[in-house]
Amino acid sequence: GRWGYLEQEWTATAGSFVFETPGEGHTLVAYESDEPMRCFFVVKGPLIWLDENGESCGHFDVHDYLALCRKHYAETGVGADVIDALIR
Repeated sequence: GRWGYLEQEWTATAGSFVFETPGEGHTLVAYESDEPMRCFFVVKGPLIWLDENGESCGHFDVHDYLALCRKHYAETGVGADVIDALIR
């Protein structure tokens, strides 16, 4: 597939490597393609959503990821407390 950011001129395709500068705002878009867009994102730090004025209007960080894991582990019978063994 093909994807990119509306604010950038490049288009990522199979085999592309993209480094995002921390704090840079962008809008993800998957472009039409014969193949579906597949991408592996490594996120270090919070995701921060901005409104039309560039002001923060929401975030998603490690605490949100942990809450999702606890919920999933509880629902699948693994046990929500298992996640605590992964945290130092």
